[in-house]
Amino acid sequence: MESKLRTIAKAITWQALGLAVTGALAWFHTGDMITALSFALSTAVSGLAFFIVHERVWARVRWGIGAVSTSQEAVKSLI
Repeated sequence: MESKLRTIAKAITWQALGLAVTGALAWFHTGDMITALSFALSTAVSGLAFFIVHERVWARVRWGIGAVSTSQEAVKSLI
């Protein structure tokens, strides 16, 4: 399981990218910089919070996580 700090760092970098894209798109569609920034910031803050919660919940889910097999074992399982 990854650390909480790593999860937060990933969330912040992802939201920074999303903030830039959302801000640019909102500005393009509204023509108003203040409205665009307000919209982009509100989506970034809510997205950041939900991303952190989502990642921490999935970090506790064991489904789909198995032992790492060697390539020979993987090939044998396919045959």
